[in-house]
Amino acid sequence: MNEKVAVVGAGSWGTAIAALLGDKGYQTSLWVRSEKVEKDVNKNRQNSKYLPGVSIPPLVKAYTSLEEAVKGCALIFLVVPAQAVRKIAQQLAKILPASTIVINASKGVEVDSLYRMSQILQEEFPAELAQNIGVMSGPNHAEEVGRKIPSATVVAANKKEVAQYVQNTLFTPYFRVYTNPDLIGVELGGALKNIIAIAAGVCDGLGFGDNTKSALITRGLAEITRLGKFMGAHPLTFAGLSGMGDLITTCASKHSRNRRVGVELAQGKNLEQIRAGMNDMVAEGVPTTKAAYQLATQYGVELPIAQTVYEVLFKRKSPSETVDALMGRQATYEEETLDEIWR
Repeated sequence: MNEKVAVVGAGSWGTAIAALLGDKGYQTSLWVRSEKVEKDVNKNRQNSKYLPGVSIPPLVKAYTSLEEAVKGCALIFLVVPAQAVRKIAQQLAKILPASTIVINASKGVEVDSLYRMSQILQEEFPAELAQNIGVMSGPNHAEEVGRKIPSATVVAANKKEVAQYVQNTLFTPYFRVYTNPDLIGVELGGALKNIIAIAAGVCDGLGFGDNTKSALITRGLAEITRLGKFMGAHPLTFAGLSGMGDLITTCASKHSRNRRVGVELAQGKNLEQIRAGMNDMVAEGVPTTKAAYQLATQYGVELPIAQTVYEVLFKRKSPSETVDALMGRQATYEEETLDEIWR
């Protein structure tokens, strides 16, 4: 293939996407922040800091220059931490042709603006370029995709042809890609599930059982759907890969950084101690919890689990005490619309 694509961001997920594209035969540029990572990718064919043990194909080349990395690329995957997306988008806006397709694969909500990642791109990009954006989300741990373990994801865009183009680009025998027109729902599912994963980690850290985690995941999905509906998402999206699928994976997996945060909170560590031990890895659920807390206030939506995680993270409340508070909440119905059957 002569077609050139770029991945902006060389964390674990960005590296896994680049490896997939290179393995499929695309000339793939990978933008990295450090010369050390650049050398590791280009000479050793690995990213030992962020995705150890995964071989990077020869068609992948790393660059520390953003402009060099994206030059001549018709398709770009943006895979930087959510709180850094705006800064990178501002740089890309100055150098990308209007026809470029930009797919955001970061999961989060910007704390300052409460914007989803696609909203940031729409705000920072020129109008013509902003028409060609999309998002990618699903139960996709980089450690597994990088090792070609069968996985699936969702690509959403306002333009059907954009979503289908990206679907065809990424589709491999080990990576199945679905399309979805609900850009809002796909983004929110990927962002908000990280909050519930922190809570799931607390459950594990406190030694609770399967019943507890099952209830937490189910009610967490109800919270995600509730807020998503207020923000314009289609409720069915949250029953799919970018909703329930991603939620289950992130709450249960040993690879989940957000679940790890919850486990360590339950063990008595504070947020500063946890961050210091994460080797520059980002747990997106931490800033997203702050954003979701503000969104819940803005829309008048009840999010008891998200509020509890917020209190543990930022008010330093005891995890065990907040569990008691959650369990002691007033009894209510499982699903609001079903309550109408009795009326």
